[in-house]
Amino acid sequence: MTAGALAKAVNAKRPSMKSIFISCLMFSGLTLNAQRPTPVLTESGFVRGYYSESSGITIYKGIPFAAAPVGELRWKEPQPAVHWKGIKECVTFGPSPMQAKPVSFLMIGPEFVVPAQPLSEDCLYLNVWTGARSAEERRPVLVWIYGGGFQTGGAAAPGYSGEALAKQGIVFVSFNYRLGVFGFFAHPELSAESGHHSSGNYALMDQLAALKWVRKNIAAFGGDPDRVTIAGQSAGSASVNCLLASPLARGLFQGAIGESGSLVLENPFLHMRSLPEAEKEGVRVAAKLNATNLKESNATSLKELRALSTEEIQQKASGFYAPIIDGWVMPASVADVYKKDQQIHVPLLTGWNSDEGFIFGISSKENFANQAEQFGADSNLFKKYFPARTDSESVASQTELSVDKTIAISQYVWALKQNENKSEKTFLYQFKRKPPATGEMKRFGAYHTAEIGYALHNLDSIQRNWQAADRSLEKLMSAYWVQFVKTGDPNGPGLPPWGSFSGEHPVTLIFDDSSKAVLLPNKKVLDFLYARYPGK
Repeated sequence: MTAGALAKAVNAKRPSMKSIFISCLMFSGLTLNAQRPTPVLTESGFVRGYYSESSGITIYKGIPFAAAPVGELRWKEPQPAVHWKGIKECVTFGPSPMQAKPVSFLMIGPEFVVPAQPLSEDCLYLNVWTGARSAEERRPVLVWIYGGGFQTGGAAAPGYSGEALAKQGIVFVSFNYRLGVFGFFAHPELSAESGHHSSGNYALMDQLAALKWVRKNIAAFGGDPDRVTIAGQSAGSASVNCLLASPLARGLFQGAIGESGSLVLENPFLHMRSLPEAEKEGVRVAAKLNATNLKESNATSLKELRALSTEEIQQKASGFYAPIIDGWVMPASVADVYKKDQQIHVPLLTGWNSDEGFIFGISSKENFANQAEQFGADSNLFKKYFPARTDSESVASQTELSVDKTIAISQYVWALKQNENKSEKTFLYQFKRKPPATGEMKRFGAYHTAEIGYALHNLDSIQRNWQAADRSLEKLMSAYWVQFVKTGDPNGPGLPPWGSFSGEHPVTLIFDDSSKAVLLPNKKVLDFLYARYPGK
């Protein structure tokens, strides 16, 4: 059957399993015409991407994986994508999620900032990079979840291109999810109408919807729905952590990569609020939006909120929004799920960067030294691990403590708990390479996000004076990441051995000018802090 005949059949009704199978057969001719690859049939209709002659990768951008969450669908669970007629040309990214004006800041360069336009609530689109020539290849799949503190970001940022990793034999998928007030707004009336007595985790629901789309459709692009690894950095990594703790995610992936972000320990930066707390905040936000009829028993208030413009909500409903304990997507906090060993046990690769702490001002050496007193009988140990005998020593210790108390200890505990006493393996890394920098950028060292360009083999998207050591590290890290996606183990031919991690055998891969596996250098410090972590 020709592509035109198949398209006519699909226009008449939703595709059957038989038609999807036929489209898989069609896929074998994907790159016969470099300018117009053969269309691929998804559950919502035909899509056609474009072929990159330089890489040999076929790229699909802006595939709808759910209906636009606008109007009556604002603050609702994502619904199936609207079926379309004909062939959808998927050659440009869909709109990025609504957010404040995207700008570079501090060490975050333009490589991780989405285009200024278009931004829209209509943002539920995904992208596929594949080198497969046949649907029968069933290549392993990496699904990337971007960071941005749940307030900014999007899959269209140039640093998240999947082309280079797809060249190494996997299928790479990225997608958008709702951010800020559009992704995490909870309210009693939203909970009442949901059917699940919950509200607020729409961003996580978007992530689940994208994974379900992959499960149903990725075979048509040459991917294996039974070999899916989810990966992310910062808020994307915290999202991976949430998905591992959500019962709704079971069966949707077989491996996980988490870079510099976790909720496995409650901390001041990413504390999971309860549904009542989030609903109370939602009532306050709704009042700020001048939804004058807003009362818990007044059904018209949601209609009023949904009638507000996207821009008004974005401007007036500022605040910090993040995953909550909603009783459905997240029945409990990630921390509680891990305490009870109820998380999804799959191979995990996780770690952090050496200079990515969150510190808001440096104290005098005297004030910092006084912090030791809160450790009581162990104050001398604190002083040993974080000395402050001189000004420079105090600054160094405060910087190190900021890393250890936020990112490092959370990733460390995630590694400890993920597969404790289970057959699945965990692999831990520390990224210490300081990317080449000039001027003010030198002070950031091995900063938050620095590893992404190496792991995704996308250094060319970042404007730096890259050296031979950076190119070698890019090749090494991306090879480990790809091998992990393929097998659930980063070890492979030609790669330096990377032993699995456990509390008794804390092997860590140090990524630097010279990369090697060692026993975790600061394990004693992290154990010291973890033993005294509030509410652990």
